[in-house]
Formats: sequence, structure tokens, C-alpha cells
Amino acid sequence: MKHIIGGNPPPQLPQVKTVLVDEDSAGQRLDNFLMRHLKGVPKTHVYRIIRSGEVRINKGRASADSRVQAGDMVRLPPVRISERVAEKTQAMADSVARGAPAREFAILFEDEYLLAIDKPAGVAVHGGSGVSFGVIEQLRMARPQAKFLELVHRLDRETSGILLIAKKRSALTNLQDQFRERETGKTYLALVAGRWPANKKVLDKPLHKYLLPDGERRVKVVSRDDPDGMPSVTLVKVRDTAGTGFTLLEVTIKTGRTHQIRVHLASEGYPIAGDDKYGDFDLNKTLLRAGKLPSLKRMFLHAWRLQFNHPASGERVELLAHLPSDLEAFATHAAPSPS
Repeated sequence: MKHIIGGNPPPQLPQVKTVLVDEDSAGQRLDNFLMRHLKGVPKTHVYRIIRSGEVRINKGRASADSRVQAGDMVRLPPVRISERVAEKTQAMADSVARGAPAREFAILFEDEYLLAIDKPAGVAVHGGSGVSFGVIEQLRMARPQAKFLELVHRLDRETSGILLIAKKRSALTNLQDQFRERETGKTYLALVAGRWPANKKVLDKPLHKYLLPDGERRVKVVSRDDPDGMPSVTLVKVRDTAGTGFTLLEVTIKTGRTHQIRVHLASEGYPIAGDDKYGDFDLNKTLLRAGKLPSLKRMFLHAWRLQFNHPASGERVELLAHLPSDLEAFATHAAPSPS
């Protein structure tokens, strides 16, 4: 065997690892647990090693939806990722960490299990897709002592209002289960152009998500027999109507599809005022210029009320986030009594 002096050492082969599940990870699905511990490994490969039985919980086979518990021993098989992927993943993490300024947000509720903030419009909830950092990265920088901070759900960048962040793994899994099982109540305030028909209370057209050539996400209504259509249910209640040509709506979503409210309302001919993706673009330009109404420089969609069961006590919690001042000023003239 030749030994080259000064040559690069042979790459270290990946080894089998055994990970002890801590209390913060208790209750997490196995697939999600693995993705956290196998950074850079493609999801398809994660599911492949689960199906093949290479991943074990306490020496026994397990499925992707198995729940790990505190004290479990999880066997992680040798997995290899390319140096390029590893370097890219690390570089992205370093870039986010360097670029995210520490920032706190208006707090609606906080205890040892969760944090609820009033997210301002124009701030993404996390970095990615051309956004260097978002709410979660800024919170982590502002709270370096926090051992665990994870988003429970998401809001569009343009949407303001209630956003939940878990401070324990157990709270994250509990709350995400509630969202998935539709045990939460999520109601938004939306202002639309025109007089919304009082009898139009349930919107349930299927939705399909697709990408534009530049990679940007879009959603459209499809027929009920479309195999790509996702069942989507939106409940609409008229909150106020004024003679200025707008209606303020309370909109409750029973499913959490991307851009669901925006697409459902627009598909009925009542786009949200200021919506730059699915709205009335000529109207939006008019609303930017102050006239009889204050100017509207953003989409009028606000996550107003959120109901859920507390992950520890089980007590029902209801949170309210009043309209931001810019939306309230516009709504006061367009449709009185918005608060």
C-alpha cells in the first residue's frame, strides 16, 4: 500500500449511531426526529432507511409515524451526504445566524411551553426562498438562552397577526397535532372590494398549488374531480358593510392550505384589498394613493383570533390580536367597527 506524505487522509466512513430521546423530543414522529438528527440527508432517503428496518427504536422496527418517547434508544444507520451538500447546509446556517438581527415581537401570551406573538406584515416567519431570515431566526438571536424555539404553524409574509412558537418539543408536537386534527379555531379579518353576499357562508372549492417559471408559489381553484385538488374549507361571516364599496369579513379556515383565504375569496369575485398576487391590481394601485380613504399599502388580511387547547393543562385558550393601526385606519373609513 502506498502512503503519500502530505496527502489528504481518507474520508472517515459514517458510523452507526444510537441517540437517546430526551424529554423535549418525546411524542415526536420518527420521521421528523430523524430529519432533525440527519441534517442534509434527503427526505426520500430518510423514509427509505425507515422502511428497510435500518432505523430501530429500542432494537425494534418502527414506522415513519411511530412516536418516540423519552428514554427511547434510536439506532441511526450510517448515512453519507456529499461534502457539497454538507458545506452548503452549514454555509446557509452560518449565513442566517450572521444576518439575523435580534428582535422581539409584541407578545400576546407566554409561559414555559409556548409563545404567541403579533407578527407584523412584511416579515417572513422563517428564512429561505430569497429571504435571509424571518421571525424565528430573529427570536433565537434575541433569546440565546432559549434551548428550544420552533414555529408551530405559518403565516404568509404579507399577513399580520397571531403566530405560535413552541418552547418545548412536547408542546410543538401537541399543538401541531391539534392543527392537523382541526381542533384549533383560526379566524382572520379580511376586507374585500364589493358587498359580500350574506348567504355565501361556506367556500369549499378544491385548491391546487403550483410553481411559476421563476419558482414562486401560486394556488388556483380546480374542479372537484381533479386528482391534484386538495379539499379546502373556508367559512365566511360578514362583520361590517359600509357604503364605500368594501365588506369586512370574519374568515375561519377549517383546512390550512397555502393562500387558502386569498384564493377562495378571489375565486368568488371578491379579492382581498391590497393582495398583490390574487387581487384587483388596478384597485390596489388606487388604494395606494390617499384620497377619500387613507392609503392601503399592504394586503388587508390579519390573523385575528386563535383558539387551541393548552399543550400542558388542556385548558382552552383564546387569543385576540387587534387590527394594526394602518388597517384599522383604512377599515374605519371603509367599514366601521373593525376592532
